Amino acid sequence: MTEGEQYMRRAIQLAERGRHRVMPNPLVGCVLVRDGEIVAEGWHDHLGGLHAEQMAIADAESKGISTRGSTAYVTLEPCNHFGRTPPCTESLLWAGVEKIVIGAMDPNPTVRGGGCASLDKNGVEISHGLLAEECERQMAEFIHWCKWRRPLVTLKASTDMEGRVDGPQDQPSSRFSSEEAMSRAHQMRADSMAILVGVGTIIRDDPSLTVRGPIISPREPPVRVVLDPKNRTPPRSVVMLDGQAPTLLVQSSKFDDSSDGDHVRRVVIPGPKMEVLTILEMLGDMGIQALLVEGGVETWRIFLDSDLVDRVRTCTSSVTLESGGKKFDTDMTGYGMIKVSEEEVDGDTVCWWE
Repeated sequence: MTEGEQYMRRAIQLAERGRHRVMPNPLVGCVLVRDGEIVAEGWHDHLGGLHAEQMAIADAESKGISTRGSTAYVTLEPCNHFGRTPPCTESLLWAGVEKIVIGAMDPNPTVRGGGCASLDKNGVEISHGLLAEECERQMAEFIHWCKWRRPLVTLKASTDMEGRVDGPQDQPSSRFSSEEAMSRAHQMRADSMAILVGVGTIIRDDPSLTVRGPIISPREPPVRVVLDPKNRTPPRSVVMLDGQAPTLLVQSSKFDDSSDGDHVRRVVIPGPKMEVLTILEMLGDMGIQALLVEGGVETWRIFLDSDLVDRVRTCTSSVTLESGGKKFDTDMTGYGMIKVSEEEVDGDTVCWWE
């Protein structure tokens, strides 16, 4: 590993400190280097907070260290526009940074290269592409949305040892995944900007579809998306009443919404069949970069058949449910996916497919 790679890997590590809290912004890390040593560090910590470069400069100031003549290693091309914070290019120029090494270029075609051009114009030495693949993987949802203007889709499916997702329909549904697997599921929710289920899941389980455990504030909680073409969502269901997160009902025609809470919104996609691409493009237009598809079986199959699922997490429990419930085959090879990891999690088998 080269010295430069070591600095960029540290920047990637720092970027992780903002996980769950910066969406729709990407995870970004930065280190300032002088004479072969890291003298300051920064990362984008939360939505509305300092960007990574600005935090690194502030870190140096707090230590009484001059930033003039230093080299910045940053995982994403510095921004050159005003948003929730001033442009990072201006901060870097003010700090007198002499050279900037960039991991990934900004994928947004409307701003790509703008930061580099501004810095180069002002005499700053620029290089980019160092560990670019790793940097882009860390901000995959942001990269995907900028490229396709639709969310990156992760499908999460859990079954018992026999492939069942539920027990007999005349009995209450029961949880069968381990506590650790459930904890990881909430990490996945925290990494999402929307959580989608079919209306059958709402009727059967009445889930809250909220993040429990990871701290995501001050960003907005994931939008709860319910595919409900025929308006079957019970008015007294949790997603309609609790107001803990926005709820979006996707329906095939207009229905009475006079009793909906302020957190509920309805959209209409006309026609007998809801095309997955249309749903994703609608969510992309809302700025949603990461979608988690949670269930149930019919919804999983519709999404998988569309060939628009980017990755799948399957969890096979050591529990065996009573026969009578629906089954789902967690082998994704039939959908052209490859198993990239498998591990035992508190007795459950968790696999990732891409």
